[in-house]
Amino acid sequence: MSYQSTNPYDGKVLQTFEQIDAAQLEQKLKQASDCFENVWRQKTFAERSAVLARAAAILRERPQEFAELITLEMGKLLPQSLGEVALSAAILDYYAEHAERFLAPEKLTPRRGEAMVESSPIGVLFGVEPWNYPYYQIVRFAAPNLMAGNVVMVKHASNVPQCALAFERLMQEAGAPAGAYTNLFISKDQVSQVIDDARIRAVALTGSEAAGAVVAARAGQNLKKTTLELGGSDAFIVLEDADLDKAVKHAISGRMSNSGQACTASKRFIVVDAMADRFLEKFQAALEKFQPGDPMDKQTTLAPLSSKEALKNLLGQVDGAVAGGARVLIGGKRIDGQAGPFMQPTILTDIDKNNPAYKQEFFGPVALFFRVADEDAAVALANDSPFGLGGSVFTQDIERGKRLARRIDTGMVFINSDLTSSPELPFGGVKNSGYGRELSGAGIQEFVNKKLIRVS
Repeated sequence: MSYQSTNPYDGKVLQTFEQIDAAQLEQKLKQASDCFENVWRQKTFAERSAVLARAAAILRERPQEFAELITLEMGKLLPQSLGEVALSAAILDYYAEHAERFLAPEKLTPRRGEAMVESSPIGVLFGVEPWNYPYYQIVRFAAPNLMAGNVVMVKHASNVPQCALAFERLMQEAGAPAGAYTNLFISKDQVSQVIDDARIRAVALTGSEAAGAVVAARAGQNLKKTTLELGGSDAFIVLEDADLDKAVKHAISGRMSNSGQACTASKRFIVVDAMADRFLEKFQAALEKFQPGDPMDKQTTLAPLSSKEALKNLLGQVDGAVAGGARVLIGGKRIDGQAGPFMQPTILTDIDKNNPAYKQEFFGPVALFFRVADEDAAVALANDSPFGLGGSVFTQDIERGKRLARRIDTGMVFINSDLTSSPELPFGGVKNSGYGRELSGAGIQEFVNKKLIRVS
């Protein structure tokens, strides 16, 4: 299998990279293991922090260089790519500054003697990462674990190889020793071999439900811990007392950022009947203003999807929804006159429980619209999903919003905002959206040994 860098906007193949062979893979595994045992785990927090802080500084010094690779390989609008670079730098800095405090020894109070719990690294970690946020997804996994003293190996998505190499070079330029961070151009069969390898101590994956099930099963056979961040079909609940203009503004950013290609995108818009018509009118009008074009052009507001296959899959979902009784309010088709895989911003309504769309995740600019009688019906509909990643509630009564948030079966709920990510906020879901947490203090606790030391 080759790793091919193709510009989604015009379909041009930019570069191709061959996967490594068995001997090269073994060399990289040995290098990572040796680095952990003899170099990286021996370093102080201050020494590790210097590497991550330098990596963050490089991203801030040369943001355009890193951002343009994102836009070239997966089609993200350039301003959004620049935002991803800035967020990645912030995460690196966050763990460089806070890791030692997060992992400080915890003193216990036994009935006799002394006791404490200390955190220590567990070894070589393996991450399988997706294409939609090529740096942010990596840094969420790598930054906390490198600061904890682990070393990481990453199998990135096959359509963003230049981003994968750019991040590896970034860590090297920042002073990481050979083996602390390793990019792997490997096949699916080699992924299984890596998981099986005794030198790999744990596995993290961000991707589809199907990929998560395969990786978790393989790791489980080897008694290795995993964290999974999978799909989502986030509910966006608008109550009758919501600030309508604010709700529409966040509905647009929640559905259309990254052309809707985000697990945490707002996908199911659940609006109480008293607000439904007004919300839908303004939401539709805003969606109709998006203009496709070159994602490198700052005037473009609608970027292509990541690939022709992604567009084909999304169009198939829309056709299936319509066959099941849904109505296309706007959009529903490929945008003509563009070389790249552009999808019209779309709203689907009249979706009942028997419609396949009711349980699916739509990975693109397709909004599912539901009107409900009241807040109880809104919560029931929000929870009637196999996914449980995030969600939003819009109301001017903050305490009411908090009460509803507690009833929604997800890992994250945002009140009066679409879901956003920042270093200090834990990220992760429940149900088919996966398990484990990244970012905040929680993210650095996943792959450390919490060792009890008892003195009698």
